[in-house]
Amino acid sequence: MHISEGVLSAPVLLAGALGTGIGTFLGLRCLTSEKVPQVALLSAAFFVASLVHVPLGPSSVHLILNGLVGILLGWMTFPALLVGLFLQAILFQFGGLTTLGVNTFNMAFPGVVVYYLFKPLIKSPRLSVVGAFCAGAFAVLLAGIFVALELALTGESFQASAKLILMAHLPIMVIEGFITVLIVGFLKKVRPEILFPEEKP
Repeated sequence: MHISEGVLSAPVLLAGALGTGIGTFLGLRCLTSEKVPQVALLSAAFFVASLVHVPLGPSSVHLILNGLVGILLGWMTFPALLVGLFLQAILFQFGGLTTLGVNTFNMAFPGVVVYYLFKPLIKSPRLSVVGAFCAGAFAVLLAGIFVALELALTGESFQASAKLILMAHLPIMVIEGFITVLIVGFLKKVRPEILFPEEKP
């Protein structure tokens, strides 16, 4: 899901940087001192999970966990993933500094979307599994759509790669859906206050 440097056009890079700037600003406004350890832990989990990647043209395929992070953090997904992606860029040359804004937006914004779409379902005893699976799978799908769209907007030469990247993320969607179901189910049993901090006594 990391887009390499020197691939995207300047308008796409600027749009991604702007979107990430706004999202990070909103995320930092939501961040409290009590939330810092949780944000740091999820940022580290994202960092480790997305280190194992398979190169695919101008991008790569790997676990993202943006749906899970989004469900737990909401807008704080932006600063959490921004830190992880920044460290990956400077330590392992995954993505790059010029594409940091675009890559962060591609992964963080879907997390925010699933927070609003599927968090209410996760609260329901009957629909919790459905909500968790949809959150994990849809976040990956939306991230893949963003990557494909950005490549397609950059030039016709990337349209074939855009389709390939989108198709390659279909199995990742299913895997992330099941991972999210397992972790959400575990948290609901042992630490429900992490999932639903607004209900904490």
